[in-house]
Amino acid sequence: MTDQNYRDALDSAIREYEALGAKKRELDARLAQLAQTIGTLSRLVGLVPTVPLGITDACRLVLRGGTPMTPVEVRDRLLGIGVDLSVYTNDLSAIHTVLKRLNEAGEIRLIPRASGKHAYLWQAPPTAIAIGPEIAQHIREHGLGQGLAFGPRTQKPLKRKK
Repeated sequence: MTDQNYRDALDSAIREYEALGAKKRELDARLAQLAQTIGTLSRLVGLVPTVPLGITDACRLVLRGGTPMTPVEVRDRLLGIGVDLSVYTNDLSAIHTVLKRLNEAGEIRLIPRASGKHAYLWQAPPTAIAIGPEIAQHIREHGLGQGLAFGPRTQKPLKRKK
C-alpha cells in the first residue's frame, strides 16, 4: 500500500468515527425520551416500578432529553414521570443539590439565561482519543474533524472553554 492509500483509509476511518458518534448521541437522546414516555405511561395505567429510581438517576434521565431545564422544570418533569418527591422535606432543595453535584462532575453544564435563572443541559461525556502530531496535521490539512480543537502547529489539543 502507498502512503496515499493509508491517508485515504485514515480519512475514511475519521469520517466513520464522527458519523457513529453522531448516531450514538441521537440514540442516547431517543432512549432518554422513551424512558420518560414509559415512566409516564406506566404511571397513567397504574403500574408502579419494581425498582424505584433514585433522585440522581431520575434527574439524569430527565436531563438526557437534551433540553436546557431550570431546577423547577426538572422538578415538574420528575413529578410528571411519577418520581415520588414527597420523601424530601424540600424537594427543590434536593434537586438543586443533585444538579450542583452533576455539574461539578461534568455530567451537565450550566446555561446562563437573561432572566437570571440558570438552566442545566446534559453534557455528553467526553470521548478520549489519542492523536499524534502527524495525524493532527493530516486532519488539519484535509479539513476533517471539525469538532476537534487542534491549534495551528501544535502537538497538543487546545483546552476548550467550559
